[in-house]
Amino acid sequence: MRDTRGRSRARSAPGWSKVPEVTAWFWAVKVLTTGMGETASDWLARTLGPVLAGGLGLAGLVALLLLQFRAARYGARTYWSAIVMVSVFGTMAADVVHVMAGVPYVVSVVGFAVALAAVLMTWYASEGTLSIHSIRTRRREGFYWTTVLATFALGTAVGDLTAGTLHLGYLTSGLAFVVLIAIPALCRRFFGLDAVAAFWWAYVLTRPLGASFADWMGASVHRGGLGWGTGPVTLVLLVPIVVLVHRMAAGERGNASKAPVTVQAD
Repeated sequence: MRDTRGRSRARSAPGWSKVPEVTAWFWAVKVLTTGMGETASDWLARTLGPVLAGGLGLAGLVALLLLQFRAARYGARTYWSAIVMVSVFGTMAADVVHVMAGVPYVVSVVGFAVALAAVLMTWYASEGTLSIHSIRTRRREGFYWTTVLATFALGTAVGDLTAGTLHLGYLTSGLAFVVLIAIPALCRRFFGLDAVAAFWWAYVLTRPLGASFADWMGASVHRGGLGWGTGPVTLVLLVPIVVLVHRMAAGERGNASKAPVTVQAD
């Protein structure tokens, strides 16, 4: 069945989508990956140098996105591995704009926000929806991952803006984002905010939320952190990510009786 714009209506069952259902586990892993991506990016840049680290980050991102696009349906391990690499490379992209190009965080925040808005408007104009439960074609999957990358770059710049330019520090920034991320849920519950708008609003904020706390744990004491170091914090965050993703992957076996779906070309 097709809608009035000539596009196939997406099936309602969330299991058909190439992305996970939005549950508490989804948000928990998402925040953990944002923190890990922040510290992993910093550790790689300091250990290998920004050029080599950036090249490896881009190569890892491309490889895992290719695996994700080639998959017939959602798989927890493939999907979240790709998200981790988006987090790492998104941090690198935002840092390059500021550190190497010398662009102020205020300017980069505006630039990434405009880029994100452009992607979302193009996606909606093409598909008539921004719902993640409709990611069942190659084209929508392309829009989805482009949006995800833009949200990570934007969130990184926002977190650096509050912690550095506005001098709030990592911990205060993290606590501020804890409050801010509750706003879309409250607006959804009490003021009827559209579910898709609430999702993407919260999704953007998970990045500076997780990154701020990760930076606080990894940064030196004289920079307002706990001084644990970016390498150890990366490992500390990796453990619960692996455990939770393994749990999600195990839960997929309960749906093994469903026939696999071949993602349409467009």
